[in-house]
Amino acid sequence: MAGEDGTQREAPLHVAIIMDGNGRWAAARGLPRTAGHRQGAEAVRRAVEASIELGIQHLTLFGFSSENWKRPASEIRDLMSLLERYLRGEIAELHKNNVRLRIVGERAAFSPDLRRLMEEGEALTRANNRLNLNIALNYGGRADIVQAARKAAEEVRLGRLDPSDITEERFAGWLLTEGLPDPDLLIRTSGEQRISNFLLWQSAYAEFVFLDILWPDFAKRDLEAAISEFSRRERRYGASGA
Repeated sequence: MAGEDGTQREAPLHVAIIMDGNGRWAAARGLPRTAGHRQGAEAVRRAVEASIELGIQHLTLFGFSSENWKRPASEIRDLMSLLERYLRGEIAELHKNNVRLRIVGERAAFSPDLRRLMEEGEALTRANNRLNLNIALNYGGRADIVQAARKAAEEVRLGRLDPSDITEERFAGWLLTEGLPDPDLLIRTSGEQRISNFLLWQSAYAEFVFLDILWPDFAKRDLEAAISEFSRRERRYGASGA
């Protein structure tokens, strides 16, 4: 991709985004929170389109955390309804654009209809390879690490694995993101500077960019700005600099 100064910048392989600010966007306009969530869904569409245009191969969006169940019941209902509409309305478009959909998270808490839509979307788009769109739903980074540790413990208990054989690479294979490369760039909107239990293991060496805009206002220019900031950083992975 070309930056504002015309120089070519290589897009990161994997971009993860914490989509924050829907409620504040709505409150600033005197609207209900549901209006912010609806506009947030439009921003998701723009982010997917921009990622395709910029040559990003993996885009992971934090759609609904395991802690979000603590919100008021009415808001949860609205969010689940919006999620269902998004899946029903967007899966065909994603497939048309050669985008593969993957849902990352614990699905048992969702309704049977939502789980069916998730499965159908993943099945329909499985062979697509233009962009891998991963949506984290009912996901928490700590819970992800715990469930992976349980899998490792079970393998040891059954005698199929010696504890000394548990490596970082093998452990990553038990995470809910199994098969995905670690994110190179993690973006959070709304100006908050924390990662809120998102991809804790996977983001060990990600570059963080915090944007002051609210998620419903997110556009291609904001993704380009984050990538430009990413491209200016030296990634040393613990090694010494020049």
